[in-house]
Parts: sequence; structure tokens; C-alpha cells
Amino acid sequence: MISPIFEMPLLLIEQQYKVLVASDLHLGLEYELWLNGMSIPSQTERLLSKLKIFLKKIKPDIMVLLGDIKHNVPRTSWQEKREVPNFLEALSQDARIEIVPGNHDVGLEYMAPPNVKVHPSSGIVLDEIGYFHGHAWPDKRLFQSKALVAGHIHPAVRLKDPIGCTLTRPVWVRANLLPDVIEQQYGRKSSNLEIILVPAFNDLCGGLSLNDSSREERGPILALTNLELARVYLLDGTDLGRLREIKCCTKT
Repeated sequence: MISPIFEMPLLLIEQQYKVLVASDLHLGLEYELWLNGMSIPSQTERLLSKLKIFLKKIKPDIMVLLGDIKHNVPRTSWQEKREVPNFLEALSQDARIEIVPGNHDVGLEYMAPPNVKVHPSSGIVLDEIGYFHGHAWPDKRLFQSKALVAGHIHPAVRLKDPIGCTLTRPVWVRANLLPDVIEQQYGRKSSNLEIILVPAFNDLCGGLSLNDSSREERGPILALTNLELARVYLLDGTDLGRLREIKCCTKT
């Protein structure tokens, strides 16, 4: 069973193991903001507290972090060197921590405590579910899974009210992969496999408005996905319908 946590960008997958999934924490984002003239206190303890609440409540066997645990690239900030190891150690007290690194996680394997596993960025298969970040093509083994789970793009939609004001909201996305793209990239056919795109856990990150025609491309994940027919959900569970239908509602 795969189910989002109500009002939280956390995914719970219950099969042989109980797995809690979070993506795109971007610890140390405040350092980049500081370099650009904005002063925001470190959010690491706040994010840790939120995660610890659900770790203690749900008691998962495993927590999968889907990449971009840290933020700054190519260098690692003093803030990340101090906070990221302690953050991961604190999480590991409540569950086994498995990390699939993202494009921001340069050097993370040297920062992670010995009891935290950092996998290759090509992804892992755990309990018949494939996990990868989304900035790079996943390993072909993942296409033998029951479903795929990815982060990276910080999925969101832009909504417009009756007087024309727009708001961007994070969303869950459930879509099917494109068999032709998989065959072209990997030289093998694939069934109509489902992928779930996880919203960013750090609410300072912003999101990529999928229903905006000018959206940027972020790695292969969108090329793999039949996005027009994807089903989109707000964090409170509201079913917004197919993405192509939401596009019609937001045209100016």
C-alpha cells in the first residue's frame, strides 16, 4: 500500500517493510540566501523536529531520503558540515536510513554517519519499489519494480482564483512512464509502470509549476513521464484531476 501522509510531503509505503519517504530537504539553503543578502535562521532543527514527530508516530522500519539532503554545490558550506551529520545521526535513532543522493549531494557520503547507507545516484530497489532522485537516468533494474518513486523536480501547480490572483502549491503526482522512451534509452520494453513524484520537504525550496507552459526541464524525469495524463493531488488529498485539465483552468 502506498499512501501520502495528510498535509505533509511524506510518503508511506507498507509491504514487507514499513517505509517512510522524504525528498529534497536542501539543508543549508539559508547559506545561499545569506550570500544573496537574505538573513534566515537555520531551518535544520525545525525540519528535523517535523520528521522526528512522524518517525515516532509511524515507527517505520526504514526511512528513504530521496536526494538533495544538502543544498550547496559544488562546495559544501560550513553550515552543512556542522549540521548534516548531526541531522542524519538523529534520524537514524528512530529508523534505518537509506539515502539515494541527488545532484546537490556532492560529498554527502563523507558526511553521513557509518550507520546511514548512501547508495548510488542511479537508484535502488527496496521491497519491490524503485527509488531514485530524478536528476539522472535510473538504473534499468528499477523498471522491474512494482512502482517508482522520485523527487528532484519539487512538483507544484499554479492555481488562479476568480479575481485572477495566482498561488503556487506543492502537489503529489501519479503518472505512467512512457514505454517508448524507456525502450529508446535502455533498449528494452517496459510495462505501463507507475511513478510517484514526491514534493520537496523543505518549504523554502519553492516548486516547479507543472501546469505552466514555460516550465524548465529538470533532468530525464519529465522525459520519462506521461505528464499530460498525470493525476495531481494537493497535500490535503484534494484530487485536482489530470494535469492537462488543470492547464485549461490557468490560462490567462
